[in-house]
Amino acid sequence: MKAIQVTKAGGVLELVDRDIPEVKRDWVLIKVQACGVCHSDMLLKEGLWPGVVYPRVPGHEVAGVIDQVGPNVKPWTKGQRVGVGWYGGHCGICEPCRRGELALCLVGPVTGFSHDGGYAEYMIAPAQSLAAIPDDLTPEEAAPLMCAGITTYNALRNSGARPGDLVAIQAIGGLGHLAVQFANKFGYRTVAIGRGTDAKALALKLGAHAYIDSEALNPAAELQKMGGAKAILSTAPSGKAMSGLVDGLGVLGKLMVIGASADPIEVPPISLIGGKRSIQGWAAGTSIDSEDTLRFSTLAGVRPMIEKFPLARGVEAYDRMMSGKARFRVVLTME
Repeated sequence: MKAIQVTKAGGVLELVDRDIPEVKRDWVLIKVQACGVCHSDMLLKEGLWPGVVYPRVPGHEVAGVIDQVGPNVKPWTKGQRVGVGWYGGHCGICEPCRRGELALCLVGPVTGFSHDGGYAEYMIAPAQSLAAIPDDLTPEEAAPLMCAGITTYNALRNSGARPGDLVAIQAIGGLGHLAVQFANKFGYRTVAIGRGTDAKALALKLGAHAYIDSEALNPAAELQKMGGAKAILSTAPSGKAMSGLVDGLGVLGKLMVIGASADPIEVPPISLIGGKRSIQGWAAGTSIDSEDTLRFSTLAGVRPMIEKFPLARGVEAYDRMMSGKARFRVVLTME
């Protein structure tokens, strides 16, 4: 089979020929049809994720078809359409697992990090990590929903906001363009926040009821004029940008953080105390959360905006993603 691999930490991506992996107990062999190229793949390429054994095939936004089923696998069968996301299974014995937080497993197998991912024509995956793909989603549409989709969908539905509540989405990019769609379909009074006016028309088209240009206006002040946000979903990879939004929360409002950033969020304690406001980080979720995301997307008509590249142009696809110019998710196709 053809695959794109990283040979060492900080190494380059390269297209290689590899043997199709052998299926094993509790795992399945998947014929990959599409795989999203996520910014988190940079952590693997640059050697920033601990414990990776190289060479490694990246890719944790996978859509494909089960080609073989390993011993002890139920109820999955050959020919089923399945997706695989960041969640690569769980140990079942660490404290988070015992408390039902399977996505926070301390052993935490991660697709494309702990084992080879979807930048390949075939991959093996633990049966625990599989999500059924509805017939109405193409592989190219389903793939980004396995990471960008589940992360935004799951964070919003766990934010405490209810239909009719004011909810803001910061940054209309690879995550934000999906978050705006989900927020609208959840029945929230949806406000998009972006830098400049370039994203305004798109945000409104995707379902935002209002748009705030953070270069011309103070987003927190504008949100307070609207009554204060029940939830703000920050998809921007900037702690500084997130810090300025806390004062836009209403009473009992929550800042949901999904944009990964190394710089700190800095908030005066009084901003949290006064209205019982809170800040919460959110990881993606388990395979059943992915399945919920896929089903809801089918039902509500939520779709990612994608740019497609064949696997042979995988290096170019990765560079396109890293440039920040893609609108909005880059997807590798195997056909």
